[in-house]
Amino acid sequence: MNFVVSSNELLNRLQTISKVISSKNNLPILNHFLFQLKGDELKITACDIETTFVTTLKIENVMSEGEIAIPAKLLTDSLREFSDQPLVFKVDSSTLSIEMRWNSGKSNILGANVDEFPAIPVIDEESKSTIEITSEALLESISSTLFATAEDQLRPVMNGIYFDLDQENNNLTFVASDAHKLVRYMRNDVTIEKTASFILPKKPANLLRSILTKEEENVKIEFDGKNVLFSLGNYVLVCHLIDGVYPSYNSVIPKNNPNKVTVDRVEFLNSIRRVATFSSPASNLIKLKIEGNELTSYAQDLDFSISGDDRITCQYDGADMEIGFKSTFLIEILANISSQNVLIELADSNRAALFLPFDKSEKDDLLMLLMPMMIG
Repeated sequence: MNFVVSSNELLNRLQTISKVISSKNNLPILNHFLFQLKGDELKITACDIETTFVTTLKIENVMSEGEIAIPAKLLTDSLREFSDQPLVFKVDSSTLSIEMRWNSGKSNILGANVDEFPAIPVIDEESKSTIEITSEALLESISSTLFATAEDQLRPVMNGIYFDLDQENNNLTFVASDAHKLVRYMRNDVTIEKTASFILPKKPANLLRSILTKEEENVKIEFDGKNVLFSLGNYVLVCHLIDGVYPSYNSVIPKNNPNKVTVDRVEFLNSIRRVATFSSPASNLIKLKIEGNELTSYAQDLDFSISGDDRITCQYDGADMEIGFKSTFLIEILANISSQNVLIELADSNRAALFLPFDKSEKDDLLMLLMPMMIG
């Protein structure tokens, strides 16, 4: 294998896909990039067994084709020290030696046998489901739900984002929950071929979010019962799905919530942050008292005899009430709603509260649920 490539372009691609490589790999081959050059296309793959990340580059100057596994950290660390310039790669497949030449020097490193590299999972054609979504919509969907996923070894289905495809209503719903908070984000601008669902693990969801900010083209999603494949402009991400049945999320969303608060989201968020400083580190409890058009946040730490409260104005339709929340969860909820005002729907101090963007969109529907805490 012999070719010439831009050092900057190569480094940018390697830095993106290297995020999939685990720091504690049991298989030494997983610490390598797989380089495969065929025609004028260089395909580079990184893998951690569960997730595979692939990028492709067009190579203008190809002397010979081939494939090799190259140590990932060594290659990326060396490329960071280059200004943008042409790099000449020359690989001897018989000895696995890799020579890299540049304007003022060269290096020699030892690669690994490509036969040891895991095969990329293949989506079963017979059971495959396919959807296409804009990169902007997918980014918004993942960003709105990822923070609510759990870290639960006993219930692994909660450790990812649930994709729920409803052909009848032509809706694609994204759900995440850790049993304390739940986010349901629905898109109605996606064409659904058939009703289906899958659970995307947290790690590939994070990887997708990191590259979607740079993508403008639509994303094609193909999945079967075991794997899902995301096709983007210059990248392909394939991963194993979380096996199991996701809980019935709609059944936990309270339907009758007579008390409704409308408040400036940023003002409320800043108020909570100010008062949370005085909450007990053990509970992070913050109490909300709603009377008329005034919303008071209150927190205290009896161990250190400290307390704090903060009052802001709101629009309130309902009976006076008090309710308690974990301040860290409340801050997460408010930080992940983008509208200027937020609508909070409440029933009583013992039932879940709903947080909704006040400004509705025609293309999407966002609902966030937060369980209350006992306020004593």
